[in-house]
Amino acid sequence: MIIKHGNIALPNTTEFASFDLEINHGEITSIGKDLQGTNILNATGLQIFPGAIDPHVHFDDPGFTDREDFYHGSCAAASGGITTVIDMPCTSIPPVTSLKNFKKKLDIVCKKSVIDFGFYGGISNQVYVDNYKEVIAELSEHIMGFKSYLISGMDTFCSLTYDELADIMIEVYKHNRPVLLHAEDLNTIIEATKIQQQAGNSYENYYKSRPEKAEIVAVQNAIEAAKETGCQLHIVHIGTSDAAILLKDITNVTGETCPHYLEFNYKDFERVGGSLKTAPVVKTTKDSEKLWQYLADGTLEFVASDHAPAPPSQKNTGSAWTDYSGIPGTGTLFPYLYSEGFIKRQIPLDRFLQIISENAAKRYGFFDRKGSIEIGKDADLVFVNPKKNYQVRGEEFLSKGKLTPFESMILKGKIEKTMVRGKVVFDAKQGITAKAGFGKLIKPTNS
Repeated sequence: MIIKHGNIALPNTTEFASFDLEINHGEITSIGKDLQGTNILNATGLQIFPGAIDPHVHFDDPGFTDREDFYHGSCAAASGGITTVIDMPCTSIPPVTSLKNFKKKLDIVCKKSVIDFGFYGGISNQVYVDNYKEVIAELSEHIMGFKSYLISGMDTFCSLTYDELADIMIEVYKHNRPVLLHAEDLNTIIEATKIQQQAGNSYENYYKSRPEKAEIVAVQNAIEAAKETGCQLHIVHIGTSDAAILLKDITNVTGETCPHYLEFNYKDFERVGGSLKTAPVVKTTKDSEKLWQYLADGTLEFVASDHAPAPPSQKNTGSAWTDYSGIPGTGTLFPYLYSEGFIKRQIPLDRFLQIISENAAKRYGFFDRKGSIEIGKDADLVFVNPKKNYQVRGEEFLSKGKLTPFESMILKGKIEKTMVRGKVVFDAKQGITAKAGFGKLIKPTNS
């Protein structure tokens, strides 16, 4: 296949390049002028980006498929220009806390995904008490990293203490994998929740029950453990800017934020309601503005969706305390960042490419195959028409989740096609064009 007349976003450049792309056997084999071939894809007027990577999704498969499954989740991702996702270990039954559970999940997921995918392993309190060293050893070659929580609402995946987290880091360090951490301080939230539950059941009460201090304290303590152990640490879904800035210039600690923290604040939460409930909760306008700054200057590595939808019956229960925490986000991740980051805030092209694909591929060990448009890499591409707009309509989502806080938002740019390993898996006119099971498992290079 030859892709002609597109404007290509090559790595380490601030301008699009007017080159053709040649693709053979799913890989990019040539980048240049006037390439010749018989199978031509005309990309006139389109910008061509490396396929976006969403390194934080909860596709809930198996076990919680009333909320989401890997087919619908991967279709939603493909429609939003995502070509690779990494699925969290905690929201499936059984959780990915052993090699046996990993294999069970893979056997189900490999028949469903339309895009490529990886898994994280999980270290819960149950695993810590039982056999965490053995679990880390047997899972390391198969997964991108190990996820743990300092506070958890899941009975099947309980949280760790700070001392237990440090023990986990010591062991994970031996196997050259990062620890991913949900960083909110348990004691801070327990104390605040007691006060706020007595005060009411509004969304502002819920916001105040998970204050900025909870993230700041947890990140401080986790950083100290990372420094002492040398372990690679990644803080997921940071919503508090004063927590994010703590990561600056620490070589073995990185962080991500999410679109909802960049766009919304707790006043929006009170206005929008359950469709914006997440954990951590959205914070203040100051936090949103600062998070954009830290994303642009490299303090934060990238943005992930934390995709975790639920049906209306679970999202609109009548109380902020019982509404499900999580939103559908993988399909709007790239469109939002393109419109509000690349276009509106004029984040330079080279930095934008790091945010949407390059840094996640590097962080989790598969940049040799994905994350940029280069010869020898997988032909994972997203084609954007910069002259069209996209209006967010939840009812049109390919995810099982239809309730989104971004409802009716108009985003600049429209995704025309998404390509995985040289195959168009989504077309704006035709919809999903790949069969379930086309997506492949990816593992870190050094596995």
